Amino acid sequence: MPKILISDILSTVANDVFKKNNIEVDTIINLKPEEIKKIIYKYDGLVVRSATKVTEDIISSGTSLKIIGRAGAGVDNIDLSSAKKNNIIVMNTPGANTNATAEHTLSLLLSLYRNIPDANLSTHKGLWEKNSFKGLELKGKNIGIIGFGNVGIRFSEIAISLGMNVSVFSKYFSKYKKIYPNIKSIDFKNLIINSDIISFHCKPLLDEKPMISLKELKLMKNNSVIINTSRGGLIDEDDLKFALDKDFIRGAALDVFKEEPLKSHILFGTKNLILTPHIAASTIESQINVSEQIAFQISNYLNKGIIKNSV
Repeated sequence: MPKILISDILSTVANDVFKKNNIEVDTIINLKPEEIKKIIYKYDGLVVRSATKVTEDIISSGTSLKIIGRAGAGVDNIDLSSAKKNNIIVMNTPGANTNATAEHTLSLLLSLYRNIPDANLSTHKGLWEKNSFKGLELKGKNIGIIGFGNVGIRFSEIAISLGMNVSVFSKYFSKYKKIYPNIKSIDFKNLIINSDIISFHCKPLLDEKPMISLKELKLMKNNSVIINTSRGGLIDEDDLKFALDKDFIRGAALDVFKEEPLKSHILFGTKNLILTPHIAASTIESQINVSEQIAFQISNYLNKGIIKNSV
């Protein structure tokens, strides 16, 4: 009987799916890398979210390991080259947490535009500073979306429904152009210069350099905001702090960071900046979706040899 290790928090629906498919499951969370390394040889498969870092050491120690499943879309926490070298398949679940991530992006944007974190704190203190929190409206604003995968598409649909003017920078947009006639394709520099809002929904560059640094921040509108619920490192974090401190832009909201988890960081305490701990996909609904999807995919591979959503 195949055996699976789940090392991050997943919905129990995953365990149910595995058991129905005659696959043994151990769920052991909060393991340190050296602890995973010691036990991984026992398992045919490993299921993770974003907390577990699947390193070369772990992969090379997995002498029985056939598959690694990421309950989510991003696979930055998995050493793909080592997996390939060891003939281990890596699968993810694109689309399962699309709506959750798009809605969190909207939540961050509205929080920035309506000063919700500061207004909440002020009101809890009994200050009633009504005149201090004049916000902005989304309707009629120019939003530039970088990347047009599942989340980029969903967030574009939300933005259009709210009366925003949507532009996209993506090499994949051409195949969707007829489906989304209200969306404008735009080059990167014009997106930076003309957008009131910039939202990231893309993978990192191959060289992993930031897409936005001080040069781009200086080109942006003074009243613009940046949202990143995609991948850490897309924005130079030092430059972003400098730009916010100097009022080059209105604000920013980040759910992802170059190094996670954040324990101490230059961005802490920066004005007009909202930080959330990589929770864009953390809804009850999406966690059920990704857990069920990855469990079915791994079960089908181990029992039937079917490969789906390999990366």
